[in-house]
Amino acid sequence: MPPQRATLLQVAQRAGVSRSTASFVLAGRHVDMRISEDARQRVLRAAQELDYRPNLMARSLRTKVTKTIALVSDTIASDPYAGRAIQGALAAAVAHGHLLFIGETEGDPVIEEKLISDFLDRQVDAFVYASMFTRYVRVPKALRGRKVALLNCVTRAVKPVHHAVIPDEVTAGWSAAKVVIDAGHREGIHVVGTPAESVFAGKERAAGLREGLAGAGLKLESGIECEWWPDSAYDAVLAALESGLRPRVLICLNDRIALGAYQALREAGRTIPGDVSVVSFDDSELAAWLRPQLTSIALPHYQLGWQAVELLLTPDAEPAVVRVPMPVRNRASVGKPAGSA
Repeated sequence: MPPQRATLLQVAQRAGVSRSTASFVLAGRHVDMRISEDARQRVLRAAQELDYRPNLMARSLRTKVTKTIALVSDTIASDPYAGRAIQGALAAAVAHGHLLFIGETEGDPVIEEKLISDFLDRQVDAFVYASMFTRYVRVPKALRGRKVALLNCVTRAVKPVHHAVIPDEVTAGWSAAKVVIDAGHREGIHVVGTPAESVFAGKERAAGLREGLAGAGLKLESGIECEWWPDSAYDAVLAALESGLRPRVLICLNDRIALGAYQALREAGRTIPGDVSVVSFDDSELAAWLRPQLTSIALPHYQLGWQAVELLLTPDAEPAVVRVPMPVRNRASVGKPAGSA
């Protein structure tokens, strides 16, 4: 049998104080309850000697606070790259003395409804509603009126009802433009990937990119349309090169596109960055694996998770959309224009 856990009454008896005094000390309320320093030290010493741990279940029944948060995601929890958001959320929860429960729906609304219902039955204090890809969402009906922070997603509401934390994709586009401009490129700049209206990241990255170039009096010369996967990017870039396109810079809308672009450039006999500089977004593991290593604007997964929980646990914070900066990871795929000093 497991050893019997010490009770609050036993702590009070060993410290020579009342049960309520011991309770106030262990709850950190010794100052407002005017408990002497000597009594406080006796209670703390008794608690340590008895290895006292509070009964959290009893406390939650009494206070209606369980110090638990539920994170409900589509596939973010099982993705080793995006899973950094889980690590950030977990670290913030622990820093605030909370437990983080994690549930994954795989995008199935039936599973989502069941998960949320189960978490509500366990009386969690708040929810983080997370998405693998940045997108617009509708908050499930069961979560309306509850404390919710949206992670990597937003609603279309004009006035936010919940906290929402997303990557600053527009500024990331500006950052990509600045990388190219700082390297001395003024022409032959092409974007690779289809920035469809339905793809939140692509639309915002392309918008920021165009604005950043325009600020320096430059513009994109063309867009090489492709899906956001290596094989589609390879086919599209190779076809463009074979048709006579001579790019100086390819700005790829994600690292998988960049992988396909690398293969196409290599097959066409173009060197990186000697003939063509390549810039990308996401900073996935691919970026460091490629040769030369790929300059990429990083998705701040850990910071997204941390910030979502921080906002959730900040008292009286007004709901707002928070955009988290995306840092530039400068590597070897960007060089000066061919022929420059």
